[in-house]
Amino acid sequence: MNAPIPPSETAFPDATNASPVMTQFFDAKARQPDALIFFRMGDFYELFFEDAVRAAAAIGITQTHRGTHAGAPIPMAGVPVHAAEAYLAKLIRAGFKVAVCEQMEDPAEARKRGGKSVVRRDIVRVVTPGTLTEDGLLEARGANRLAAVAVRAAQAAVASVELSTGEVECFAVGREALGSALAALAPSEILTPDRLFADPVIAAALKAAGGLVQPMAQALAEPAASEARLKRLYGVETLDGFGALTGAEIGALGLIAAHLEATQGGRAPALSPPRRAGEGDVMAIDPATRTSLEIERATGGAREGSLLAAIDRTVTAPGARALAARLARPLTSPEAIDARLDAIEWWLARRALRQKLRAALKGAGDMARSLSRLALGRGGPRDLAVLRDGLAIGVGLADLIADADDALTPPPAELTETVAALRIAPPLASFAETLTRGLAEELPLQARDGGFVAAGVRPELDEARALHGDSRRVVAALEARLQDESGVPLKVRHNAVLGYFLETSAARAEPLLRAPLSAHFIHRQTLANQVRFTTVELAELDAKIAHAADRALAMELETFETWRGEAQSLAAPIQAAAEALARLDVAAALAEWAEEAGACRPRVDRSLAFEAEAARHPVVEAAVKRAGDPFTPNDCRLDAAGEVGARLSIVTGPNMAGKSTFLRQNALMAILAQAGSYVPAKSFRLGVVDRLFSRVGAGDDLARGRSTFMAEMVETAAILTQATPRSFVILDEIGRGTATYDGLAIAWACAEALHDVNRCRALFATHYHELATLEGRLAHVSNLSLRAKEWNGDLVFLHEAAPGPADRSYGVQVAKLAGVPIAVVARARQVLDRLESEGVSHQDLAELPLFAAAAPLTGAPSSGPSPVESELAALDPDGMSPREAMDALYRLKGLVGR
Repeated sequence: MNAPIPPSETAFPDATNASPVMTQFFDAKARQPDALIFFRMGDFYELFFEDAVRAAAAIGITQTHRGTHAGAPIPMAGVPVHAAEAYLAKLIRAGFKVAVCEQMEDPAEARKRGGKSVVRRDIVRVVTPGTLTEDGLLEARGANRLAAVAVRAAQAAVASVELSTGEVECFAVGREALGSALAALAPSEILTPDRLFADPVIAAALKAAGGLVQPMAQALAEPAASEARLKRLYGVETLDGFGALTGAEIGALGLIAAHLEATQGGRAPALSPPRRAGEGDVMAIDPATRTSLEIERATGGAREGSLLAAIDRTVTAPGARALAARLARPLTSPEAIDARLDAIEWWLARRALRQKLRAALKGAGDMARSLSRLALGRGGPRDLAVLRDGLAIGVGLADLIADADDALTPPPAELTETVAALRIAPPLASFAETLTRGLAEELPLQARDGGFVAAGVRPELDEARALHGDSRRVVAALEARLQDESGVPLKVRHNAVLGYFLETSAARAEPLLRAPLSAHFIHRQTLANQVRFTTVELAELDAKIAHAADRALAMELETFETWRGEAQSLAAPIQAAAEALARLDVAAALAEWAEEAGACRPRVDRSLAFEAEAARHPVVEAAVKRAGDPFTPNDCRLDAAGEVGARLSIVTGPNMAGKSTFLRQNALMAILAQAGSYVPAKSFRLGVVDRLFSRVGAGDDLARGRSTFMAEMVETAAILTQATPRSFVILDEIGRGTATYDGLAIAWACAEALHDVNRCRALFATHYHELATLEGRLAHVSNLSLRAKEWNGDLVFLHEAAPGPADRSYGVQVAKLAGVPIAVVARARQVLDRLESEGVSHQDLAELPLFAAAAPLTGAPSSGPSPVESELAALDPDGMSPREAMDALYRLKGLVGR
């Protein structure tokens, strides 16, 4: 289980007699004792005391000392504000929580309260793995979910929120299915009541999920308190509009609401209503199976080499996340699957239109994440521009699809719904038009940088900008006008004491001191040779110029807040449009991949069949094609009912022949089909799979004290206790980690249980050729073998799955291909020949030289050359006649036979 880094055992110093600034720090630390405090001081975030020591050790920043407290130097470390995101990312990955304590006012405002006043500071957010929203902290094409687990009356529930996009989900599950549910979400952070850690099933599920686990007080998951927090979060009086939520679901959602209240500094995120799903709505895939099949990540953790990477042709980050979600949770409803397939088929038939769509989508940006940042007060003008551009592109694509419509082949239902979501209603259309007219061409990253409101939007803003940017021209124009009005040669001057003023010589000032001009020109100062005046207009201009930059920025920030609030009020239709663009991207991308890969549309129904013709492994095929080699397709026919195929196929064949690839490719076919994708095959029919299990590949679990064989048996036990007649199971080399007869017995019993008890579709790869006899013993068992041939002493893999069992495993030949020393290979052949020719049992193995006194091996290393080597060294091939060469060859043959 990935537990958060606990608070330091070193106690923080007492706050007594602390300086005013340190008093603020101690107050923030008292409110967030288990977090590192990023304390804003000018252009740096500073960390103090033990926070500085721990952060410096974790991410390699310099730790120094500054000032003293209680007679001791204060440890300090800091990071620049402009680079804070990078350091935050490192600390979060290291397992820390970080509380950001910002300056809440300008230092100039603090000075107005007195020379010793301290800038007001407060915690504006607490950064945890599941609450990241900034692009610099997130993977653009990957989801970042915060999940919560609650149990009520023996019923478990999982809730999740993608704070960066506002998506909320919840579903009730059985305790045993908790691991599969969490694995499908792959959360970065999991909230759970602390009492649940005592439940071994739940604890194991939390550990397997891989996210940072945050213990929460059980009281936070109680239904009454959770319901009140949810109502506050959504601003509603009742939760009836969210459906009949169970107590466990309300508890899980309540944990998320409590966490958001504690971490978001009072900001209300833009969240969609909870989307509920039943346990049976998606294919259950446990964590071990996900790892084995490399669905979203390869075994090493990288995206490259996974199923997702092999088929992903999306052109937007939201589309990539939506595709990953489909693969993570394949559907179990044939109707819903067909709706997705209909959209892909429509795009596949319209290549030119598809290319136009994909080209337009590239400019759509990530509206959902931009909206979330704006709602949480972390967005900027560029996020508003993303909304503007995304909404405009959506409207254009809706028109593009509508123009392509024809009466014979109208768009499918999913596409029609998508187009409807992109045709924005008047309030949102008006907002989009406001952004189009109101945003400047060049936009800063942050609103505080200014310059993002276009000219002409606010006349008073244009005036302030003109004063700030062209004050000399404005002053000169006023000077000329006042000269004309008064008939006196006036000059506008400026100094730090008077600001702007009018100046003329003493001799010419007299008319200004008498009526009627004296009513307009106000005397300010008389010097020896000059007299100074001002006017109401000049005084106002002076104030305007002095504060023009501040006023311009204040007006821009006011405008930004207005637009930000309007975006938040229109969150629901914006989120709907963002989701529609992502669906378009996924459908068009899967059509693009289907065309590239020569994939077919699967037929998914409620039967128990699995019929694949000329199927291919999408990842392996892509790899071998890059190397310039062909991929050999294979058929597979199974039927849990035993009508169109066997229920269980025993798969035999040499190592390296492709058994594991064959097993995995059929499991991936089921995932692709139920995710609503085309599949790499000539044809494919699938009866819906409720659970997918894969026991392929060996690996120990040293952290839990499990050997490779023990880990294999635990996974096998899960399959045998959970698989149903609608499940699909692939097993590879069950029983190989123990003694031969023990392993054979376990493999035999497991095969019988899958056939007789679980009655599920299963592929069972093994080197125990004795299992081939099950075909004649059980009603619905067949044999398949991956073929290989020996040619001139070498083994050639054909990678073809053919009916019938393999006659041998060719292990010695594979060892030779792997580079095992020739002497060892030769010895292995001797032992194998003896075992096969004489039928030696394990009790008789002591009679073999391998287990008794072994004779020297032919070709084994020795202290001197062998007779053959000596004879070869003495030969002179260039001086031999054909007859002499023939005689020498026979002599050498005789020496080998000795």
